[in-house]
Amino acid sequence: MSTTEPRGRPPLGVTFGSLGVLGPAAIVDIAQSAQAQGFSSIWTVEATGTDAFSMLGAVAHAAPGLDLATGIIPVQLRAPTLVAMTAATLQSLSDDRDVLVGLGVSAPGILRQHGESPTDRPIAMMREYVTLLRECLNGEPVTFEGDFWQVRRFRLGVRLGERRPKIVLAALNPQMLRLAGEVADGVLLNYLPASHVPAVVREVRAGGDAQIICYVHAAAGDLERSARSAQRDLLSYAMADGYANAFRAAGFGDEVDEARARQSERDREGALAAISNEMIQAIDFIGSPAEIGEFARTYVDAGVEHPVLMPLPWGEDRRAVADETMEAFANAFD
Repeated sequence: MSTTEPRGRPPLGVTFGSLGVLGPAAIVDIAQSAQAQGFSSIWTVEATGTDAFSMLGAVAHAAPGLDLATGIIPVQLRAPTLVAMTAATLQSLSDDRDVLVGLGVSAPGILRQHGESPTDRPIAMMREYVTLLRECLNGEPVTFEGDFWQVRRFRLGVRLGERRPKIVLAALNPQMLRLAGEVADGVLLNYLPASHVPAVVREVRAGGDAQIICYVHAAAGDLERSARSAQRDLLSYAMADGYANAFRAAGFGDEVDEARARQSERDREGALAAISNEMIQAIDFIGSPAEIGEFARTYVDAGVEHPVLMPLPWGEDRRAVADETMEAFANAFD
């Protein structure tokens, strides 16, 4: 990863994934602000809205001092050959910064909207994807016969220098965490309280030495005013089995089980009420700038090597909340 940060300060990232409500064009201003505040990387998501690489192409021109990262692109929706082409193109346009290709096995709900089906072999699929992607990025002719992808004499037409795109895996469960440690340059953690980071890092290290990257969710504001937004956010993820299991492992099994039970009974209010303030403040933190800074530092103290802010734009002026949260996050490490 890039090493331009001051000594003692970890590389800091910010994701536009939570800021889609501001509109795609806002990424330019967010990126320029992030660069001015000393952030090292900007991240984008890909599901059913903006595509990740187009957004990063705009950033490459507007804020050339930032590393460019996807977090994440679903492996079921983009073939490894296409990702190699796109990542190599972006790298050639930003040859003095890192391009980080964040990959993940997408959720069934997103896949259905694209007409795709979930896999019953996510670990095997991801291992094969990373293997083929690395071969394609080498620039040599590739013939590959796998269980999920087959390629015959593919050769990347973009010539890269010494700097090559890096691969980051999004991971929740122990098997994917260990795979990320083994085959990737980095692992991207999400919806994870700082208290659970050490346990997750142990799983990654059982596989290898991938860099520990983690989204840190925070919003400048008042808990009482923004709690319902946090409850809606956490409930939506608690309804997905993978995140539900991760929340349970992090100590929030009671909240998850109660929320899912109430939701199954079509008791939406009861499901939201099951998400406790303790769970909110452990994962979707809401507080003052000073409190946000303290919250952010707990992740680094717990073992996160590259914290990436996910600013939660909750409030009447979403952009102002995002700006205040970014400033608090950056100041925490000065």
